[in-house]
Amino acid sequence: MTAQPIEQAALDAALETPEVAKPAARRRLSALRSLGPYLRRYRLRLLLALLMLCTSSAAFLAVPLAFRGLIDHGFVAGGQMQGHFLGLFGIAVLWGCASAARFYQVSWIGERITADLRSAVYHRMLDQSPEYFETTRTGEVLSRLTGDTTLVQTVVGSSMSMGLRSFFQFTGGLLMLAVTSPKLFFVTLLLLLFVVVPLVMTGRRLRKLSRESQDRIADSSAVAGEVLNAIPTVQAFTNEAYETGRFDDAVERSFTTAIRRTLMRALLTGGMIVGVFGAIVFVLWLGAQSVASGAMTAGELTSFIMYAAITAGGVGVLAEVWGDVMRAAGATERLMELMRAEPTIAAPAQPRRLPETRQARLQFDRVSFRYPSRPLTAALDGLDLDIREGETVALVGPSGAGKTTVFQLLQRFYDVGAGAIRLNGVDIRELHPNSLRAHIGLVPQEPVVFSTDALENIRYGRRDASDAEVIAAARTALADEFIVRLPDGYQTFLGERGTRLSGGQRQRIAIARAILKNPPLLLLDEATSALDAESEALVQRGLEAAMAGRTTLIIAHRLATVQQADRIVVLENGRVIEVGTPAELARSGGLYARLASLQLVS
Repeated sequence: MTAQPIEQAALDAALETPEVAKPAARRRLSALRSLGPYLRRYRLRLLLALLMLCTSSAAFLAVPLAFRGLIDHGFVAGGQMQGHFLGLFGIAVLWGCASAARFYQVSWIGERITADLRSAVYHRMLDQSPEYFETTRTGEVLSRLTGDTTLVQTVVGSSMSMGLRSFFQFTGGLLMLAVTSPKLFFVTLLLLLFVVVPLVMTGRRLRKLSRESQDRIADSSAVAGEVLNAIPTVQAFTNEAYETGRFDDAVERSFTTAIRRTLMRALLTGGMIVGVFGAIVFVLWLGAQSVASGAMTAGELTSFIMYAAITAGGVGVLAEVWGDVMRAAGATERLMELMRAEPTIAAPAQPRRLPETRQARLQFDRVSFRYPSRPLTAALDGLDLDIREGETVALVGPSGAGKTTVFQLLQRFYDVGAGAIRLNGVDIRELHPNSLRAHIGLVPQEPVVFSTDALENIRYGRRDASDAEVIAAARTALADEFIVRLPDGYQTFLGERGTRLSGGQRQRIAIARAILKNPPLLLLDEATSALDAESEALVQRGLEAAMAGRTTLIIAHRLATVQQADRIVVLENGRVIEVGTPAELARSGGLYARLASLQLVS
C-alpha cells in the first residue's frame, strides 16, 4: 500500500477552499474534513465499526427497559423473574461482544490512519527542495510527524468512537426520556439548552489554545534537535548552560500554554457536568413528586433515572471528547500546512529521457541565479561554460564565488533564474529530477553516514547492488582496508551520523557510494579534504579509477588536488574570469596564479 494516492486526495481536499477565506467555525470543521480521504480508504471497516457501535448502544439503551420490566412485573406475584434476569444477561452478552468488536475496529482504523498520514507527510517533505528547509526547521517537522499525528490517532482510534457512542447514548437517552415521561423530558431538554450552549461557545477558545500548545511543543523539539545534532560544538564552546537555559525557556513556554489549555478544558468539563447533573437532579425531584402522586410507576421512575444518568454520562464524555477533538483539529491544521507545501522543483508534464551513456556533456548558457533567502546578491551572473564528454574540470575560486551553487543547480535543487543548463543537449528543466540525479554521482565535502552498517551505507549509492559489488566499490575507494578491521566488518553499525568513524573514513564511505552508483557525471566537492597525506594519495588513485572515461566536475579549495585536471575554471563573484590548464593559468598571473603562489609554493 502506498501513501501517495492518499496524500494527493488529502491535498486536494485541503486545498478546496483557501483557509484564510473561511469563517472560524468552518475552519474548525474543514481541518478535520481533511482526514476524509484517509478515512474513506477504509470505508468497509468504518461501516462495520458503525454497525457494532449501533448494536452496542442499542443494547446499552435496552438495559433500563429491562430493569423497568423487572421492577414492575418481575417482583409481583406470578411474575417471570427468571426470564427477566436471563434477558438482562443476554443484553449484557450482546453489549460486551459488540463493544469489543467496535473497539478493535476503531483502534485498527486509528493506527492505520496515523501510519498513512505520517507516510504522506514524510513523502511530501522528501519532495521539497533545500529552499523549503531554509525557513522550516526539521525539528518542527519531526514534532508534527510524531506529536500531531499521535493526537489525530487518539481522536480517530479512540475519542471519535467514544464521542459517537456517547452521542448515541445521549440522543437515545433523550428519546427514551420522552417516551417514558414527555412532561419531564421537555423540562430536561429546556434546562440542557441553557447549560450546554454557553459551554459549547467556550470550546472555540479551547481550540485556539490547543493549536498554540502544539506550536510551543514544536518549538522546544526544534531547539532540542538542533542542539543535539551539534553536541561537539556546544561542548567545545562550553555553552551547555546557555543551551540548557534556551531549552528550559522553550519548555516553560510550552508548559504555560498547556496549563492554560488544561484550565480551559477543566472549566469546560466541570461546567458541563455540574450543569447537566444539576438539571437532571431537579428533573428527578419532579419525577419523585409524580410517583408520590401516583402519576408514574416505580419502574417508570427507575428507567427514567437510568436514562437520565445515561444522558448525563453521554454529555460528560462528549465534553471530554470535545477537548480531544479541538486538539486534533489544531494538530490536523498543522499537518495540512505541511501537506499544502508545494515543491518549488517539479517534474515537467512530459519529461524527456536522457540517453544511457557513460559520459556526459555539460553546457552552462548565460546562467544567472540568486538564492531566495538572498535576493539582492547574485550567486551566479551570466555563467558560460562548456564541459566536454570525459573531461575533468575543476572549479576554483574564493569563498562565495559560486562553486557550490553550480553543483546545486546541476542537481536541480534550485532552478536557474536566467539562462539554461544542458546535460547531453537537454535542458535539465525538461527532465524528471529523479532521472537527472540518477545520472549524477556526488561526493560531498561533509559526507553523510546513516545509522546502519557499512554495507548498507555504501549500498545507498545503488540499492539493487549485490554484496560483491558493494565490496568492490569499497576496495576501489580504499574503504575496505578499515572496514574489515571493524568489529563486525561490513556488518558493523557505524553509529548515528557515522560517529564511530573518523572524518577520512566517512569520506571514503561517500566515495565508495559514488563509485557504486557508476554515473555518467561525477561531482567531487573537495573529496579528499578530510584525509591525511598518506590516505589522500591512496584515495586519489581510487578516484582516478572512478573518473576514468567519465565526465568529472571538481570543486577545489586545495589546488594540489587538481593539478591533473584537464581544465581549471576560475570563478569570482559568480562569473568565469579564467579558464585553462593548471600550467597555463599559473603563467597568466591572474587570480589562479596568486592562489597557487600561496598554496603550492613552500
